[in-house]
Amino acid sequence: MTAGPRVAVTRLTLTRFRSYESLRLEVPPRSVVVTGPNGAGKTNLLEAISLLAPGRGLRGTRLAELERRGPPSVPDRDDPTGWAVAAELATASGVREVATGTADSGGERRQVRIDGRAVRPAALAAAVTLCWLTPAMDRLFIEGASGRRRFLDRCVFGFDPEHATRVGRYEQALRERTRLLRDGRGDDAWLSGLETILATTGVAIAAARRDLVERLSAAWAAAAGAFPVGELAVTGTVEDRLPGHAALEVEDELRRALAAGRAREAAGAPAPGPHRSDLEVRFRSAHRVMPAAMCSTGEQKALLIGLVLANAALLADDRGAAPVLLLDEVAAHLDPTRRAALYARLAALGGQAWLTGTDPELFRAIGDDATHLTLVAGRLA
Repeated sequence: MTAGPRVAVTRLTLTRFRSYESLRLEVPPRSVVVTGPNGAGKTNLLEAISLLAPGRGLRGTRLAELERRGPPSVPDRDDPTGWAVAAELATASGVREVATGTADSGGERRQVRIDGRAVRPAALAAAVTLCWLTPAMDRLFIEGASGRRRFLDRCVFGFDPEHATRVGRYEQALRERTRLLRDGRGDDAWLSGLETILATTGVAIAAARRDLVERLSAAWAAAAGAFPVGELAVTGTVEDRLPGHAALEVEDELRRALAAGRAREAAGAPAPGPHRSDLEVRFRSAHRVMPAAMCSTGEQKALLIGLVLANAALLADDRGAAPVLLLDEVAAHLDPTRRAALYARLAALGGQAWLTGTDPELFRAIGDDATHLTLVAGRLA
């Protein structure tokens, strides 16, 4: 794959965000390496950038928890003013100004502006595409299915921003239906209306997941190299029925299954639907195929990096510009060969990557292909 147009964060301003009372950072439109000791604010910096995309960022934190609080010796104020993240983006079509935060809403509601105009958070997807990899994701293959569903849905958001709207509508309808059944308050018409929403949006969600998994599997297989290639599949009651069946037929089946299961769900049984699906990842080599959960820690890390890079390459081909990659502590556990391979893949991708680590020596091979910054206690040294 050849490098395409670059989308880059060239200016970042933080106000009362996490460990930062304020920070203004300007960089050229290329990759950025941020090093510093533990607790210096490196991950907080990446989290701020991640909030330039729809959703709750790379940590999934509640909005109110993002606001900076004073040190223990300084009592927290009773009138929080909220937090703000603003950025200048260099794009192929010109400079874009993006801002988000809760500074004007008392800390309770996220607001977004693009080029000075108030927009819905979902509109951020049109301004910049982000992918990230954090140490917390190292357990993706061995923990519960919910984390893998969130990972897969974030990948789908990059190609289809409306997927986020469908997932939100589905989850809201599921919560309301569950509450009505547990409280014994829902009449048939009310429940039927919610089950129709669950069936139509649920099948659309499952179909989007299946489509991306097929495309991502092909992109991953084509990117064989220093990082292992895996096999992907999304499994679930809805996803398993879609091949060979019309979407309307599967919608009717799900609607009937929901109606038939009301009594069981009122007693605590789970409802069927894509909220219980799973992303299966298997390691593939010339000698074996095995579930990612059974691989060594090193193999799992390499698999995850390969998957994220394959998704970034697919996004670059689909959208005509590589996504901005946020890679937190990604190089620390790689051997020199794989570190060099990672940096080569990032260069070939052609987009901007923000990489963090405690040891500057890990990034020496990147050289002048990146801007190198040092953070100490939340300040640029």
